[in-house]
Amino acid sequence: MTLTPSTSWATGGLQVVDEPRTITVGVADDEVLVRTGVRGALEQSGGIAVVGEAGDGNGAVELARRQRPQVLLMDASMPGMEGLSAVRVVRRHVPGTQVIVLCGPQTEDMLFPALRAGAAGFLFKTGDAEALRNAVRAVAAGEAMLSPSATRALIDHFTGADSERRDAARNRISLLTRREQEVLVYLAQGMANARIARLMYLSEGAIKAHVSRLLTKLRCDNRVQAALIARDAALPC
Repeated sequence: MTLTPSTSWATGGLQVVDEPRTITVGVADDEVLVRTGVRGALEQSGGIAVVGEAGDGNGAVELARRQRPQVLLMDASMPGMEGLSAVRVVRRHVPGTQVIVLCGPQTEDMLFPALRAGAAGFLFKTGDAEALRNAVRAVAAGEAMLSPSATRALIDHFTGADSERRDAARNRISLLTRREQEVLVYLAQGMANARIARLMYLSEGAIKAHVSRLLTKLRCDNRVQAALIARDAALPC
């Protein structure tokens, strides 16, 4: 995922350039060395600015409220307010801030609760710096981002969805129009709006509108939660 390319146009003989906006990020982790490493990894390539840090769950919520970063990177397990509770509070009170949950091997079981709580991404701390930057860019652009191992775990978990959960998900999806259901299938495959637009021969703006409407109808905070419903319903994802 890359930043939106700049565009230029001529006005009265002068060229005006619309530069890509810097992505603002907050970092919440109880380990200072981790926060320092994440900040360095994000800022070394440009286009991303860390606007604040926090060492516990309460601080993460306050950081989101005060700075309103586009993306908040949050450790899954921190002192004070429990990590997933902090995700819910941030998503409820600062909806413009998307949350990426970071976890270590011992907190892998938090994948599904984190996504249910409203996280737009889930990454393991063992990943590299480029994967972290790509995740921030993707989530800031309105996409979802899971590490490859998390994606595999998600697919394995929902392959065997029980019939009750499947029926409930299909009832919710029945509220969507046929076109919105088609967009949901592509969305559940992790496709960006631009690619969905190409496949459906529609404008990217039209796809964004469809995504917004289907999220509202499904009562989802973000694309990841909608993808979970699609998996539950056993759509051809």
